Order: sequence, then structure tokens, then C-alpha cells
Amino acid sequence: MTAVLLDGVVLGLQLGLLGVGLTLVYGLGGVLNLAHGQIAVLGAIVIARATNAGLSMGVAILLGLLSVGLFGLLVDLTLMRAVYRLSGESRVLLGLLLMLGVGTIIDGVLEWRYPIEALSVRITGAPVSVLGVAMSRGALMASAIALVAGFLLFIFLQFSAFGRATRSVIQDEEGARLCGVSPATVRSTIFVLSAVLAGLVAVTRSMTAPITVTSGFGLTILALVVAVVGGLGSVSGAFLAGLLLGIVNTVSAFTIGSYITTIVLLAAAAITILIRPSGLFGGRT
Repeated sequence: MTAVLLDGVVLGLQLGLLGVGLTLVYGLGGVLNLAHGQIAVLGAIVIARATNAGLSMGVAILLGLLSVGLFGLLVDLTLMRAVYRLSGESRVLLGLLLMLGVGTIIDGVLEWRYPIEALSVRITGAPVSVLGVAMSRGALMASAIALVAGFLLFIFLQFSAFGRATRSVIQDEEGARLCGVSPATVRSTIFVLSAVLAGLVAVTRSMTAPITVTSGFGLTILALVVAVVGGLGSVSGAFLAGLLLGIVNTVSAFTIGSYITTIVLLAAAAITILIRPSGLFGGRT
């Protein structure tokens, strides 16, 4: 069981990072990015194609992260501008429809052009013993990257001037504007950051399991579940919920099967909404 729990922590760190990207965009603009998982897959396929072309893995990863960052910026400067001009339910609905369309287009193009492409980052070396369990170096590397990324994101949001501006927009957009903060600039930057985080999750996930062109929808569902359980708009909540759901996922898959696990996770999100609509950690940043 110790091995199962450690696998759950490895998965949970990745889910936490995935949920953070989604919840940041929602907290700033009230928009759920239903293409979040597909953007992660887009980054994975760019990396896979780059390595196939002969580039080193490090350069390919940088190229993949840059590609999804630029793609996120393009989406924000075009489609999202129309969304942010609206407010309330109109903004939510248009955002959902447009990003669902973006995700569908990404899925369609990737399945058309690269139907059998996949990203699998192999970390060589003998397993390392952790609490008496032999852990692959890929799992440890993925966990380390997720922890470092989460720590740097926390430092950035809590102590940098831009981080304070981001929190001010989340709390009161009009008040932030009156204080000289540009909500549009903040939203664009965070949308790009969210896309890069999605690409980074694809990299870490590929260290333990292949990322294929059909993985996008599943990643989006996981990101939504994590964000809802943690509390939409709560970064710390997304990380904690990711850890919790990662452990739930592996334990339930080990005991009752992987198919039922999806139902368990969706049930956890539904119960959370019923008991605590703001999420388990709603209200925290």
C-alpha cells in the first residue's frame, strides 16, 4: 500500500500543477478553459516532433513550452478579448463555448496530422528506494519538477509586484484598475503562464506514462475536478486538492479498478459542490 500511496503523491503533484493553471485563469476572468488539457497535449506533440527531428530533449522541451505559451497569447489576444468585453453569465457562457471549440480544433488537427504520435520522456537509471519502495527516476524527476514549479509560482504570486497585481485583480478588478493595474495585461500574462504550466504538466506526466494525441479531454476533466474540489480561484486549494485526488485515484484504481476510479473522482467533485460550493479550500490564494 505504501507504493500505491507514493504513486498517488506523484500523480497528485502533477494534478495540482494542472489545476493551478485552470484556476488562475478562472480567478482572473471568470472563464473555464475547457481546452486546458488539449493545450498540454499540443505542447507534448511539439516536443515529440522536435525530438524526432533530431533536437535534444532539453531544447525540445523549451521549444514545446514556448509554443504553447505563444499559442496561449494568441488565444488571449483574439478570442478572449471578445469574452472579456462581456460580464456575468454572458462571459461565462461565451468563454465555455469558445474554449470548447479551441479544444475540439486542437484534438481534430492533432488526430488528423499525428494520429500515432506520443511523448514519452525516459529518465534512465536504477530505481531509488523511498520509504522502502523502489521508485523510478522518472517519477522522482516529475515530482521534483512539479514541486519546484509550484514553489516558484507561490513565490511569484506572493512576493513579486506582478503577483500582488494579479491578486488585486482577482479580488477586485475595478479597484485594481483605479490603482493603475491593467487587468488586460495581467490576464494575458496569466493565460500564457497557464498554457506553459499545462505544457510542463505534459512533460512531467510523460515521465511516468505516454502522452498521446487523445489525452487532452482526460487531462481537462482532471483539471476541472481538481479546480472544483480545491475551490475555483484558489491556487493553494488546487495543489492540495491535486494531492488528495491523486491519492484517491491510485488507491481506488488499485482496489476497485481504473474505470470506476473516474466515477469516484467525478462523485467527489459533485459531493464537494453540494456540501461546499466554494470548494474545500475556497477563499485561499
